[in-house]
Amino acid sequence: MGQYNTASSGIKVLDRAVAIATAVADGPISLAELCEVTGLPRATVHRLATALEVHNILARRVDGKWITGPALAHSGVDTLISSALPIMNALVQRTGESVQLYRLTGTQRTCIASQEPPSGLKYTVPVGARMELTAGSAARIFIAFSGPALRERILPEARYTAAAVDEARAQGWSESRNEREAGLASVSAPVFGPSGELAAVLSLSGPSERFVTTEHVPDLLAAARELGAALSSTVG
Repeated sequence: MGQYNTASSGIKVLDRAVAIATAVADGPISLAELCEVTGLPRATVHRLATALEVHNILARRVDGKWITGPALAHSGVDTLISSALPIMNALVQRTGESVQLYRLTGTQRTCIASQEPPSGLKYTVPVGARMELTAGSAARIFIAFSGPALRERILPEARYTAAAVDEARAQGWSESRNEREAGLASVSAPVFGPSGELAAVLSLSGPSERFVTTEHVPDLLAAARELGAALSSTVG
């Protein structure tokens, strides 16, 4: 009887998870709308949607709405990543530094693509690595171009100031040195999607002893704009 109950419970969880994923497949949807569509309690929807996010089946936009994640992207290909890789490779060739692409996942950032120079000192971020939003140039960009709720939640624990976030938003890029990790420097810029939403953050990073962040800002901004234009063209 105990085994039957366990199996039955597992089926119910699977059915609910499928219902949530199916609802999200119809387009961006808020947590409240997910509850209405599926008829499930808010706590249940949040718990299962968050679990699906961990496995890249669902993802969250900066406005908090749920969308289909990379694992279920059309034709098995994440448009953002496929558009970014050649642009990131070209950026590595121009700068000789490591390049990362981050996507917001809840209150963290996740590295979804990474390109490394063939030789020399470099800073490697594994694809799939999750980092807090409390430190680093990419974190500042996410906070600068996301909603007030995320800003209010992260800033009290951040190693940077509200003024640094405002500066990042005003100039369209941010830099950090020895902030998230000793010996690491980085510079980051926002990548905007077709509707002007923050789709991702593009970063250059390297050893702080030789990495001159401002030297790479023009190339980084050009790459971020190119990626944004590529995303818009896939929609059109």
